[in-house]
Amino acid sequence: MKILISNDDGFRAEGIVALHDALKSLADVEVEVVAPEHNNSAKSNALTLHTPLYVHRADNGFRYVNGTPADCVHIALTGLLGYRPDLVISGINNGANMGDDTLYSGTVGAAMEGYLFGIPAIAVSQIDKGWAHLDSAAQKIKEIVQQMRVGGEVGTQPWLLNMNIPNLPLSQIKAPKLCRLGRRHAAEPVITQVDPRGQTMYWIGNAGAAMDDSEGTDFHAAGLGHVVVTPLKVDLTEHAHLDQWSQTFTRLTTQDPA
Repeated sequence: MKILISNDDGFRAEGIVALHDALKSLADVEVEVVAPEHNNSAKSNALTLHTPLYVHRADNGFRYVNGTPADCVHIALTGLLGYRPDLVISGINNGANMGDDTLYSGTVGAAMEGYLFGIPAIAVSQIDKGWAHLDSAAQKIKEIVQQMRVGGEVGTQPWLLNMNIPNLPLSQIKAPKLCRLGRRHAAEPVITQVDPRGQTMYWIGNAGAAMDDSEGTDFHAAGLGHVVVTPLKVDLTEHAHLDQWSQTFTRLTTQDPA
């Protein structure tokens, strides 16, 4: 089995190193890392189209790119690797990606790029920042990957999973729990500062608190100590309201503009 690893924290982040070290210990598994040169959090699915991208080999054997997480996976799958991996894993991210975070997350964006190319993909994050019990998180992903491999889920049809792992010792991490995405309140207000030249700077505020953390959501399961698993899809169509909008635009197009 061939696994491509990427992330959004950068190729030297503790999370990606721990994930690589855990997965490379699996029997008959080849692991390759292609990750951003610098932190690219909140870059979502962005691709770099107007500036050149360069790939370098680091002293630890990882390859890194001066681009976004999606750039890294895209380049890897369209020519850099020279083969098609069986699985793409993005992470381990330094902090949760739950609820609305998934729309902004570079961690999810990298995994989604693999999914768009028809490859099973997993985005992995630790729920709390700071890398506490990182080895436990890496070991848990290793176990899940091995179980999926034995069960035949890897190497079949493409799927996309978002996983968030509690910062706990391995023995205290509860079984994976399938959940829907929760919702957050609006982000906190923008932070303004004045630079040394008198210009106003704007910093995006922190994410809002959970608005929907009811039973069945990723936020709820995370609070109980589970490995939180949410299957994701790319189709953003509002299927439930297609008929309503069809009637609206039929009416609009038949009205006399005069």
